[in-house]
Amino acid sequence: MSAAPEAQRLPIPPTLDGERLDRVLCLIWDLPRSEATELIASGAVQLDGLPMVTRARRVVAGQELAVVLPGAKAATALAGEAGGDDLALAHVDDHVIVVDKPAGLVVHPGAGRSTGTLAQALLGRFPDIAGTGDPARPGIVHRLDKGTSGLLVVARSPLAYESLVAQLAARTVDRRYLALAVGDFETDAGVVDAPVGRRANDRTRMAVVAGGRPARTHYRVLARFAEPAALTLVECKLETGRTHQVRVHLAAIGHPVVGDSRYGGGRPSVPVGRPFLHAAQLAFDHPATGERCQFESPLPADLEAVLVPLQ
Repeated sequence: MSAAPEAQRLPIPPTLDGERLDRVLCLIWDLPRSEATELIASGAVQLDGLPMVTRARRVVAGQELAVVLPGAKAATALAGEAGGDDLALAHVDDHVIVVDKPAGLVVHPGAGRSTGTLAQALLGRFPDIAGTGDPARPGIVHRLDKGTSGLLVVARSPLAYESLVAQLAARTVDRRYLALAVGDFETDAGVVDAPVGRRANDRTRMAVVAGGRPARTHYRVLARFAEPAALTLVECKLETGRTHQVRVHLAAIGHPVVGDSRYGGGRPSVPVGRPFLHAAQLAFDHPATGERCQFESPLPADLEAVLVPLQ
């Protein structure tokens, strides 16, 4: 008989003081609001040892939050692995690590993946991140899909974790992607404002759904191509950061990401082995100094090779 999952415990950081309990769960564990509500209703959430039953309860900085996450979400301490020395790092200091992630690398363990992740490689190289944030994905505050390359920031200290989670919640982290999309956009710039959630008939896929989590993507056309098909290179700026957000939003307006067969972007005339999506720019306030930090990553060789014959 397997042991019941242990509660995950951490103090409420000052940056989340006064927030609703359900929102705190969503921010720290990246849960949909519906799952956070279910956890609270089931008695799986405590503050300072007392069970909480009201999702709108306001938390206070310093209170101990304890949550029992069910099944695969139950976090256990992650073991470090070799491979961190091979990672491309755009910046490293005592508080943050900015990684230029290659396509094909999963950010942290989850369903179907327990080893060989970015989180484990970073832990092997920087063992001090073990106590930062969720023990199942130490230091990770946001993600990139497996097939997406580019920049993401990792917290190396509890101070950085609290600050970056708060900046993401306040939408002050600037994340910009380059995407090659199918078709010719009618306008040179626009905003896709549509909630994103899991499909009822396929929980591994996301979609624009009523009752999904609010999601906004700003896009700007950078170049248009006519051959071998109508294609558009766009810059996408995230206002929110939902799972598969850029891919789902572009598909929803009829312009799926080239190479993204999962969301309708597969095109035999444009050979690319993955979605043409790259996290090209990242900016945030440094957790310790407050200085605005900005980073850029050029298109990797495989995506650049796709563009060359189009120009």
